[in-house]
Amino acid sequence: MKNHKLYRIFILTLVFSSFFLYSAEYLIIGDSGSIFKTFLNSLAFLPINVLLVSMIIHQLLNDMEKKNRIEKLNMVIGTFFSQTGTRLLVFFSEADPGIEEVRKYLIVKKDWSKNDFADVSRRLKKYDYAVKADSLDLLKLRNFLEQRNDSLLRLLENPVMLEHESFSDLLMAVFHLKEELISREELHGLPISDLEHLDGDIKRVYILLVYEWVAYMEYLKTNYPYLFSLSMRTNPFDREASAVVK
Repeated sequence: MKNHKLYRIFILTLVFSSFFLYSAEYLIIGDSGSIFKTFLNSLAFLPINVLLVSMIIHQLLNDMEKKNRIEKLNMVIGTFFSQTGTRLLVFFSEADPGIEEVRKYLIVKKDWSKNDFADVSRRLKKYDYAVKADSLDLLKLRNFLEQRNDSLLRLLENPVMLEHESFSDLLMAVFHLKEELISREELHGLPISDLEHLDGDIKRVYILLVYEWVAYMEYLKTNYPYLFSLSMRTNPFDREASAVVK
């Protein structure tokens, strides 16, 4: 009701302002015919005026909405990495026999440019994520993911996830791995065929995790230097990582 009243006041203010301006013009010029002709010219251009203004306002609103969605989405991604993702990266990378091949490229520096991040992404596409299920403590992994069950469910239910397909794929992959692990009563002495199946589930999570982590680090560097600083100092691929500023 209050908004409707303000809207009517706004309309009346515009109408009276127009009337006042035309009256002032008549008092100054005194030629009603010329004023009326000018009024008709302005009226003829009005639809185009409205169209142009509407297009500009629509684009501005879309840009603002998109920016807000990106901000919310990256807040969600940040929550995931602080609660789950970073720990998983440490867990998987420590069991990856070929990690030294790319570890040096994953030590993100404060002076990195877009080209540096793009170069790392290219290298990662060629990397063989060779972590195996039998090289992991599957019980420890299952317990960790079970503890994160509620937070993972909340992230999956968050509507902003629809805006980021690759991160949604990561969440689904993590959730599926958790379901696979808790569906087995015993995680010791699994047959080779079952371990190979788990290899695929683990590899899927590992690949998506690394990719999203690099993209998130680039976002932080561009938009939130103070968050980037902490993430850089607690880099899961850096064996000397420490939150202590040295």
